[in-house]
Amino acid sequence: MDKKIKLTDPFIGEEEVSSVSRVLRSGWLTEGQQTREFEARVKEFVGAKYALATTSCTTALELALRTLGLGPGDEVIVPDFTHPATGNIVRWIGAKPLLVDVDLFSHNIDPNEVKKAITKNTRCIIPVSWGGNPLDIQPLNELKEEYDLSIIEDAACSLGAEYDGRKTGTMADMTCFSFHPRKLITTGEGGMVVTNDAAYAERLAGLKKYGMDPNSSEVRFVGDGTNYKLCDILGTIGVEQMKKIDSIIGRRIELAENYNSLLARSELVRPPKKDRMAKHVYQTYAVYIEKEGMRDRLIAHLKEKSIETQIGTYALHLQPSYAKAKKVGRLERSEKLFKNLLALPMSFWMTKEDQKHVIGEVEGYLSKKAVD
Repeated sequence: MDKKIKLTDPFIGEEEVSSVSRVLRSGWLTEGQQTREFEARVKEFVGAKYALATTSCTTALELALRTLGLGPGDEVIVPDFTHPATGNIVRWIGAKPLLVDVDLFSHNIDPNEVKKAITKNTRCIIPVSWGGNPLDIQPLNELKEEYDLSIIEDAACSLGAEYDGRKTGTMADMTCFSFHPRKLITTGEGGMVVTNDAAYAERLAGLKKYGMDPNSSEVRFVGDGTNYKLCDILGTIGVEQMKKIDSIIGRRIELAENYNSLLARSELVRPPKKDRMAKHVYQTYAVYIEKEGMRDRLIAHLKEKSIETQIGTYALHLQPSYAKAKKVGRLERSEKLFKNLLALPMSFWMTKEDQKHVIGEVEGYLSKKAVD
């Protein structure tokens, strides 16, 4: 095969191009009606009462943390297996992240490790619904009630995921989504925070717009704030993307099921697992390479074959910037995932033959190395 098989492709069509042209011709380019409609569509889709668009998921997380009034002296529990942005934003506001291990199969935060990490200074948990795999929020909610904590979900990858019939975005105090091009839907860059709490929503709205009073008909600055507004150019792309989200999710589930079938008898590669109560949306289809030390060599081999892959994500405690961070336990599962998890191509346009080719190259390489 001569063609390149890409890790992913944003599902962009003429609808997005036309909508951007309309906004450009309208003369209203900053945050306005198109972003309001985007917020409304996400809010309705998720089933939350409030949705506020931001410049990224990272800034959405910052606004959520600041809404809780967190800062120096406070501790926030973060899974070790996540993108550094999840922990970075905790330190950005002056608080301290506590790194805990994750479940080896769901890749999500382990509630037992969370309980071990709680101290008198712990104020919040930021679980990550990793790769589109929804959280079982109940064990975390029990800890929240027992220790008087808050939960902000980093659901960068999980718009549309469900657990026991409840959509991601309705289970935590605040939930943050990403619209980066590798996510389920994209606006290029962008994020959103959703909540069912009116007081949180009001605080979020003021913080993202210079500290303005969001309920006043006059321009009144009632607190500190910044500018994390999402412009209408990006907002209108989001509107068109939300019209396609069910098709996008359906296609990713179809691709995942094809991969599952191809890997059903594999002894070299473990496909992702999900709880029977979960609707996984597969923003990432990540397989576990059973032979230690082979994942990075496999990535290089696949690149030579024009197959684009990626690591799952990072074990924060192994990054230089987290060398002095507070860690709970040995974080062995996070480290295993960091070293052995491989994200396979999930382009909307892949064919079954493409997927057979990918798995053939993966298993062929690993089989050869197993006997070398």
